[in-house]
Amino acid sequence: MSLHVFAAFVTPLGTAANNRGLTEGNITSLQKLVWNGQVHTTVSAESIRFALRRRLNALEPCNRTYDDALRANEWKDKDFSAWAAKSKEKTYIDDDLLGFMAAEGAKQEGDKGTAKVRRAVLEVSRAVSLTPWSGDVTFNAASPGATPSAQKKGSNPVPYGTEMHATRYQYGVALTPDALRVPARAVTALNQLCALGPVAGNHGRFLFDFSPESVVFRLTQEAAPRILYAFEPSSRPGGVELAALLRKVKSGDVPAKELVLGGQAVEGLSAEEREVLSGAELHAGVVAACRAACKRMEAGKR
Repeated sequence: MSLHVFAAFVTPLGTAANNRGLTEGNITSLQKLVWNGQVHTTVSAESIRFALRRRLNALEPCNRTYDDALRANEWKDKDFSAWAAKSKEKTYIDDDLLGFMAAEGAKQEGDKGTAKVRRAVLEVSRAVSLTPWSGDVTFNAASPGATPSAQKKGSNPVPYGTEMHATRYQYGVALTPDALRVPARAVTALNQLCALGPVAGNHGRFLFDFSPESVVFRLTQEAAPRILYAFEPSSRPGGVELAALLRKVKSGDVPAKELVLGGQAVEGLSAEEREVLSGAELHAGVVAACRAACKRMEAGKR
């Protein structure tokens, strides 16, 4: 049976904002969804994947890189030739972890199109704010001449509004190391997710630290994650609690011995909750928890 690795991350408290999308009558600049019956803000998995790819590229060459000057993607192997059946070329880490799809339509009527597809082995869920969005909006004024497209006439400052949300974001990932061309890349992925840093979304002006403040890893032979979106808001140290996860451990749905926890969520555990989690690895820091999860993953491969 294969080893499956799942993780739930929650960020520190930060202020999310985005100036993009400001057209006439529209200041809905943060993405939103209804979560548990209330409006929450959200960050796409693509934004997280984009930030992760940059981290990976700092370690070793990636197939796809983003040129900030040209504002365009560049490819080293746009045909993904290393993935051909008989190819002996070395594959790129971003293709291996994040997958790819290159579709080409039929060149003439009656012919069939082609598609080169590799499903992402590292699956990333959409990040959702830990708390509902209360509707906070700021009023701003761009300096005269700063936004020529909006400066339709005169030299007065251009007023605009921006939505913002002071919150934490949580998201999850799933990974099966055996499904990678190079299984050791799973360790690289976990390490880089735990050091993610900025996830800019649609705008590079705002910084929201996506390096996790608390993490939950589950290493198991079960295919179901059961731990995604494990965090809930709380007045405890770190501002989160793990009530749903504790219920699952108590009921036997998630064996405690499969869990590695780290960060401020661990500090807030009561003596009773620590008893429920007996058998799990508890670490004060995220880095230590990541190191322990990677060690388990490597041991599982031997």
